[in-house]
Amino acid sequence: MNFGGVIEEVMTREEFPLEKAREVLKNETIAVLGYGVQGPGQACNLRDNGFNVIVGQREGKTYDKAVADGWVPGKTLFSLEEAAERGTIVCLLLSDAAQMQLWPMIKPHLTPGKTLYFSHGFAITWNDRTGVIPPADIDVIMVAPKGSGTSLRTMFLEGRGLNSSYAIYQDASGKALEKVLAFGIGIGSGYLFETTFQREATSDLTGERGSLMGAIQGLLLAQYEVLRENGHTPSEAFNETVEELTQSLMPLFAQKGMDWMYANCSTTAQRGALDWMGPFHDAIKPVVERLYASVKCGHEAQISIDSNSKPGYREGLEQELKALRESEMWRTAAVVRQLRPENN
Repeated sequence: MNFGGVIEEVMTREEFPLEKAREVLKNETIAVLGYGVQGPGQACNLRDNGFNVIVGQREGKTYDKAVADGWVPGKTLFSLEEAAERGTIVCLLLSDAAQMQLWPMIKPHLTPGKTLYFSHGFAITWNDRTGVIPPADIDVIMVAPKGSGTSLRTMFLEGRGLNSSYAIYQDASGKALEKVLAFGIGIGSGYLFETTFQREATSDLTGERGSLMGAIQGLLLAQYEVLRENGHTPSEAFNETVEELTQSLMPLFAQKGMDWMYANCSTTAQRGALDWMGPFHDAIKPVVERLYASVKCGHEAQISIDSNSKPGYREGLEQELKALRESEMWRTAAVVRQLRPENN
């Protein structure tokens, strides 16, 4: 397929239909370890698509969520260790920190002929730091949905698919490619594009810290603050910074591209956007280059590993998120959301 002049191979559901995916994985027991972020969407989509799936989860609130979603204790819901033992495809969908912590318990159950599955390349890419080194006699594959597990499930129920990347780290069986493609179709991917564990991990960490989360919050806050410092009300500053972006403009460029969104705005907006996109690009690109270098060398991974291993990290994280939630911009957001027509 031609992506802006670059030829890239992708796999669609037409080329690799669900029936073929079921045939490839018909003798497999898929054990989804972890029912937090990606686990629910992938496990439920696979189950609804007719695959043999079990879930491994520690008891507690998340375990209760799995029960509420229809997983039956002792039948399709087990402890992490028992699920790892029963599964022929062991899906490590735990957090990066939990993967490192529980790897010594999981590894003995990865016996010859099994498949180890990831949805993020972190643990493997930096395994000199994480200690996650798989046995040589198993397949190691990855399907990484380009969105949250919630989005994967929602889009599946709507009859749509979330695009995913796929990668093979080890092909002990000679059948890793058909397994990973079948798995990608099974979880409800829209289309699949090839990557490597290293490329996925570096692009993912860059995206999270950049345009998907870190940079977007920094940009929005900077504009909101400048408007507020110049006498604009919270409502006006928020609407001109966030609300119009998310509710009006994002759907336009998501549907048909940035040029189409520009073409459907006023000529004043078009001229200003075209004039100012250059200065923003020139200011931001050096920051993104610094970010990418920090990710690629493993520095960002080490920060994550070190942070997650500190006592009281979760409590500190909650305080940081609370400060974000209670900032004026996001308190204004809560009011604006309530004022949307669908809430009245």
